[in-house]
Amino acid sequence: MSGGKREEKLQLGGFDERFYAIVGRADENLKYFSQLFDVKISARGTEIFIKGEEDKVQLAVSVIESLIKDLAITNLSPQEIRERAKNMLNNSQIQMESDDNIILITHRKKAIAPKTPTQARYIQAIKSGNVIFGIGPAGTGKTYLAMAMAIAHLKSNAVSKIILTRPAVEAGEKLGFLPGGIAEKVDPYLRPLYDALYDMVDYEKCAYMLERNIIEIAPLAFMRGRTLNDAFIILDEAQNSTKEQMKMFLTRIGFGSKAVITGDVTQIDLPKREQSGLIEATEVLKEVEGVEFVWFDEEDIVRHPIVARIIKAYEEFEKAKQS
Repeated sequence: MSGGKREEKLQLGGFDERFYAIVGRADENLKYFSQLFDVKISARGTEIFIKGEEDKVQLAVSVIESLIKDLAITNLSPQEIRERAKNMLNNSQIQMESDDNIILITHRKKAIAPKTPTQARYIQAIKSGNVIFGIGPAGTGKTYLAMAMAIAHLKSNAVSKIILTRPAVEAGEKLGFLPGGIAEKVDPYLRPLYDALYDMVDYEKCAYMLERNIIEIAPLAFMRGRTLNDAFIILDEAQNSTKEQMKMFLTRIGFGSKAVITGDVTQIDLPKREQSGLIEATEVLKEVEGVEFVWFDEEDIVRHPIVARIIKAYEEFEKAKQS
């Protein structure tokens, strides 16, 4: 090694799941790491070779070694590996092996924890607040983390039930023209909540809790006239609630309950004449004690890196149209 250059070798062990998670399909993760850390990375057998400027190689080695340790604790997909590497590079990675940061261990033994500083603030706000708004683009973990916190609260007996709700807004399709009764008509709008729930809770246990109304999933309109006590309540896609619906929902909250409202103010599907209840709430409630707002941006997106680039491209396009 000379002239500030360095080469390191990492031994991954056998060709097990950890090896394939680090390397990725057709070496896609190694190619991603090469661009991310600005180094040359290659694999021969079960060894990884990293070449480049000394400080960049050192950082790449540190991150990859940390990822290998993470894989000994919890299963991670190749995509999750890339997301963690990016967060570590930005000095925003929360140490997943720390018990203090893990929200929930799913039935698949997957540890759920915040991955960015904003996600960490969001979790802290949910722990300490009564009404929490998580606002930002898709893929930032707003609903998923809220769901994990709800299940953690239920498991610790902090609440006796979970209520998950969404506005059943017609985005391109008319409810009246969809087949079936009201349950069948609104089910597609609630499906993402079921998906997140089944990812965290065993199917049979989940079915039991749904049958006993320990977990309730319903359209927002069904909340009218109720008082929701001793519950963890999540209002998802809140940007599609009207002003009246938002006020109705917030005044349903009873004793011993906690409410998390999530939404993306750039993805409103309401008719143009309707103002979003989420947008109005950010103005009306900004000084109200016990109400907290956490704002996410594209840096918090934990999906495929291209999602962040797509969102940014759309934002720039909209700005150009307005100028």
